[in-house]
Amino acid sequence: MDPTSTELIHIVPFVAVGFAAQVVDGALGMAFGVISNTLLISLGVPPAAASAGVHSVEAFTTAVSGISHAIHRNVNWRLFLRLMIPGVIGGALGAYVLSNIDAAVVKPFILAYLTGIGLYLLIRAWRHTTATREPKVVEPLGFIGGFLDAAGGGGWGPVVTSNLLVQGAAPRTTIGTVNTAEFFLTATISATFITQLGWGAFTMATVGLLIGGICAAPFGAMLAKRVPARTLLTLVGVILTLTSLWGLYQAVAR
Repeated sequence: MDPTSTELIHIVPFVAVGFAAQVVDGALGMAFGVISNTLLISLGVPPAAASAGVHSVEAFTTAVSGISHAIHRNVNWRLFLRLMIPGVIGGALGAYVLSNIDAAVVKPFILAYLTGIGLYLLIRAWRHTTATREPKVVEPLGFIGGFLDAAGGGGWGPVVTSNLLVQGAAPRTTIGTVNTAEFFLTATISATFITQLGWGAFTMATVGLLIGGICAAPFGAMLAKRVPARTLLTLVGVILTLTSLWGLYQAVAR
């Protein structure tokens, strides 16, 4: 058999993982890292390599996702600036200051909090309380989301998207805005990561994730535009609750 065709066969599962994770992330504003890391590890990729690869890939997938959301008019540009600037500052601070601190200590508490937020969003959707309001707490939320994303290896989407929705922000523009702002955050963190680690993180698994994620990015933005607000709120609540509970179980079981 042609060695090239053998390599292509091996990369297909990773393309599928990247595609599925990005569709969910683009439509709901969260979960690319959680889904990708979990599925990559289940496919035999070492945890450290999975984490490094996913973080590198996100710099590219968030760029395509952000452009797609902008094209579909899913972005609130005023909210974008209020999130992006403090998010980048928080991300840089998390990457530099907390590089030698074990973020696993506080991770269970954050995941328990996010589980509660997910359940609250499900209650809101069930009670039809989807009336939109202008969110008031934005800049501190962006800073904290960026800080946790850099220090803990993820958290921008779950923390920022869910809290904006709790404040009453419109689901469609919240998801689009958070996804678009995430590119600048991820690029800032990944730039530091690549200068220290080099391009060695781009394995076959990483390339597969990149291909699948970029191909899926336009579909996520399209779904966020077309799916009703109550359905989006329900899906965000379900994904946030399940992924947080799973992460909490893993953190406590260690």
